[in-house]
Amino acid sequence: MKSKISRKLTLYFAAALFLFTVVMGVIFITLFRAQTIKEHKNDLETRAVSIASALSDYMGSSAGTGKGMMGNGMGGYGAYLRFIDDIAMSDVWIVDENLNLITNSQMSGQSYNYADLPSDADKVVKEVFTGRTTFSEGFSSLLDIPTLTVGTPIEVGGQIIGAVLLHSPVKGISDATAQGVKILAVSILAALGLSVILSAFFAYTFTKPLNKMKSSTLLLAEGDYTAKTGIQQKDEIGELAGAIDILSERLLIAKRESDQLEKLRRDFVANISHELRTPVTVIRGSMEALCDGVVTEPEQVKSYHSQMLRESLYLQRLISDLLDLSKLQNADFKIDKRELNLCDILSDAVRSAGHLAREKNIKIRQEFDTDSLTVVGDYGRLRQMFLIVLDNAVKFSPAGSEIGVSLNSRIVSISDRGNGITEADLPHIFDRFYKVVSEENKSGSGLGLAIAKQVADRHHIGVSVTSKLNEGTKFQFEF
Repeated sequence: MKSKISRKLTLYFAAALFLFTVVMGVIFITLFRAQTIKEHKNDLETRAVSIASALSDYMGSSAGTGKGMMGNGMGGYGAYLRFIDDIAMSDVWIVDENLNLITNSQMSGQSYNYADLPSDADKVVKEVFTGRTTFSEGFSSLLDIPTLTVGTPIEVGGQIIGAVLLHSPVKGISDATAQGVKILAVSILAALGLSVILSAFFAYTFTKPLNKMKSSTLLLAEGDYTAKTGIQQKDEIGELAGAIDILSERLLIAKRESDQLEKLRRDFVANISHELRTPVTVIRGSMEALCDGVVTEPEQVKSYHSQMLRESLYLQRLISDLLDLSKLQNADFKIDKRELNLCDILSDAVRSAGHLAREKNIKIRQEFDTDSLTVVGDYGRLRQMFLIVLDNAVKFSPAGSEIGVSLNSRIVSISDRGNGITEADLPHIFDRFYKVVSEENKSGSGLGLAIAKQVADRHHIGVSVTSKLNEGTKFQFEF
């Protein structure tokens, strides 16, 4: 119950149930009272009609013997009138055709004249003498208690000669209604108590997964991306918990990628620092030796100058490769794409690589399945991509071997018969500054294949590499 949602749910649930019970209580009391009065009216009407029927029989027989309605002999009619209240279990008034009260209130011991009757009674009696059975509560003030009166005609020979007024207190109806209200009030209190308990339980079951999700999100906010809600529900809360779990998984993946990128960044800074430091140190040392006059022999001076030139060329190539890689990795950097003949690009790259291959007596063999294949791309960048791979193939191939360049069904393959690449090194060959440690690769910067991969990605070219140790390596570019 410390949860605000729990308190609100309990309050709302209890308030809704209370309002529901009050509305249902009012409807119940109204319908209960109406139904009770209806049944009471039916009972009174039945009794009044029965009394009127009996009186009709008695009066009909009295008329046959010459006795009028005022006859009060000890016969059946007179006895019936004396005990009529006991028979009806209510006050019974009989009004004759002259609107005189023949008998009234024998149970209460009081006597009334017609002049004492309320105005409403006059209407009731007149309606009865029209042949209708009617009801009224207008006698309540005369009898000093809430009373329901039913009036029904007495007929003899098809003529109405009197009226039966049957009075019944409605105190029993009020008492029954009051008792119903008490029972309803007790039921409402019991229902409210039960509603508080149930609403507290429902609130707990509702807020328990929310608390779990809160704990998980707090852990995620603190950087613990392994946190899971552990909620399995087939509802909106379950969907929300599932979304949080998916978020935690993706944050964990993003963190691992971020850590990997950070490691690559540190490695990049370390590698570039190392790559730049070595030639700069050599150039500086050579220049200091020349400036301080330590080296004065012409041959040594020439050697130092050659070393400085080689290192400066290496620096120039390294900086150029870094700029190319940076440009290609920048999505905003536009490359000059146009329709090109892929066969021309490959032939140009093979001719350029041929100068390096002749130094090692390596033959580059070309096999194209067509003389013309149109592609859309940047001529210089695609030539650079192929030349990087051809340069590596020449570099790692033994002297006197052969390199194959083929074009078949829009797939360019470049294969060599060199030492191959180990399974451990193969996944990293396109990483920046990643170099296989070997005698052939001591002068490499580790940026060539990274640049080639970026060129392929910018042209949407699929790149795959297969290699076996001591057998060779094969690059494939799928256009």
